[in-house]
Amino acid sequence: MSPRQKLTLLFNELFKSVGSAPSFGDVKLSDRPDLADFQCNGAMQASKAQKQNPRILAESIKELAEKTTQDYDFSLAGPGFINISLKDALILKYVNALSQDPQLGFEKPLKSEKIIIDYGGQNIAKPMHVGHLRSSVIGQSLKYLLRFMGHDVLGDIHMGDWGTQMGMLIIAIAEKWPDLPYFDSNFQGDYPKTSPVTLQDLDVIYPDISGRCKEDKNLAEKARLATFELQSNRRGYKALWQHFVDISVADIKVDLDILGVNFEQWFGESRYQQMAEALIQDLESNKIAYISDGALIIDVAKENDKTEIPPLLLRKKDGGLIYASTDLACIQERIDVFKADRILYVVDQRQALHFEQVFRAANSSGLLKESSCKHLGFGTVNGPDGKPFKTRVGGAMKLKDLIQTLIQEAKNRLHEEGIAENLPEDEFNDIAQKVAMATLKFGDLQHDRVHDYIFDVAKFSRFEGKTGPYLLYAAVRIKSLLKQAESKDFVSSPLKDINPSTRALSLLLLQFPDSIEHAADRYLPSVLCEYAYQLAKEFSRFYTNCHILSEENSDIRGGYLMLTHLTLKVLETTLSILGIEAPERM
Repeated sequence: MSPRQKLTLLFNELFKSVGSAPSFGDVKLSDRPDLADFQCNGAMQASKAQKQNPRILAESIKELAEKTTQDYDFSLAGPGFINISLKDALILKYVNALSQDPQLGFEKPLKSEKIIIDYGGQNIAKPMHVGHLRSSVIGQSLKYLLRFMGHDVLGDIHMGDWGTQMGMLIIAIAEKWPDLPYFDSNFQGDYPKTSPVTLQDLDVIYPDISGRCKEDKNLAEKARLATFELQSNRRGYKALWQHFVDISVADIKVDLDILGVNFEQWFGESRYQQMAEALIQDLESNKIAYISDGALIIDVAKENDKTEIPPLLLRKKDGGLIYASTDLACIQERIDVFKADRILYVVDQRQALHFEQVFRAANSSGLLKESSCKHLGFGTVNGPDGKPFKTRVGGAMKLKDLIQTLIQEAKNRLHEEGIAENLPEDEFNDIAQKVAMATLKFGDLQHDRVHDYIFDVAKFSRFEGKTGPYLLYAAVRIKSLLKQAESKDFVSSPLKDINPSTRALSLLLLQFPDSIEHAADRYLPSVLCEYAYQLAKEFSRFYTNCHILSEENSDIRGGYLMLTHLTLKVLETTLSILGIEAPERM
């Protein structure tokens, strides 16, 4: 538990004791760190409820606090703000205890939740592109964050492997290679084990057939019929579709492995086809879903809606199921089979209406029970022109190409800075890849999840400023410092004295649980990015002002080394939650 959390508990009780709501006692970091460490502003609001002068109420709370504990300095400011500063003895007690705590001050919940995070959402038959970046990186970071907090978390890629696009590919391949056995309805033998097409073939075939289907109604109808036959388990089509899945998953795993992204569940929409049929029958028989103009729908609008929320379409007039149907079936399985307490969907913000409809339908259908679903939308990755990131020829940039661009940029930057040049080639390449991934992930995660942002390769790959490479370099410098201390047989020991530099660094280290709590409450990895950056900067100031290795007093030096060890531990823990790994040296 952090000092702020402990102070909040104290002031919650103090406000309760004078007849006010405990929440008025919530404590926050001071807006004026030159005057105090923390502040409580609740007297301003509490005084309105009690019809009392806020300054007088704040004074009474301050006096109660002073009688309760001697560990802090309390003072009043303005019309009723309570300023709070930790005394040096308490800082020493807290930071020395923190250095021995595996959880770095964070207390795990008494009851762990089962959480499923739906992220990735890659489509079968298409190579990963920049549009898949945010879901993959944000979802992985949230999985690490919630696991660190003590929850049981599963990641599900929920691939787009079903629907009309599969039918389009089938008819396009049938046009090119009509003699393949997949199209012979009388074929009874074993189908080839090797796919007749590569992922690169499909990447060319799909845009062509998709464009033609938009212009040719007869061709579009053939694709719809092929989709229907696939979903009706036509043997040849199912075998061809399995090839699509296999070659796509193999390619996706290569990209994800480089990204450091992984999933516990490799499920696709196809998994829920039969489940959706059974669920829809139940919804229809229970009159939760009904026929309207030939289609099956569920009303999800509420009286107090400020904007119109249309009904959720489950089945089209032609009898075909759509994404909403499989999404509901997926929720049902996640709750009934996997026992999820929370289901989080890391999906593009533009899908907000869809998920609002689905969650309302799940709730009114009784699927959610005691569980909850939440859509964690995100903005787009844009190029320098402010539009979605594309290649020079106008297409969506493949993730492979972006990764290789960043690795080359990392190598260039390392050479420019004279970093890691004398290391073996294999180690240099490994460092370059780690720098590239830090560039990519921190460049994405540092932005508020819900906002669009411009991906600036030159800016994000710098070794100075708020960037991933800067944080890696900061961590490596600390590791180098500790290795030098070890070579001199210097050992760390509890911090015994406080000076302005050790005080500032200690207070920031003690805020680690707050950063975890804040990031998790709002599902914002950007909170941890900011914390890691501030920690790296504060350590740099500490290093400048406190000459660690040249300090002759072993007790003072030992305290400095303890703070150095602790800073590295907190920094690397924060980076690991973001999915970023620091090399051992540069």
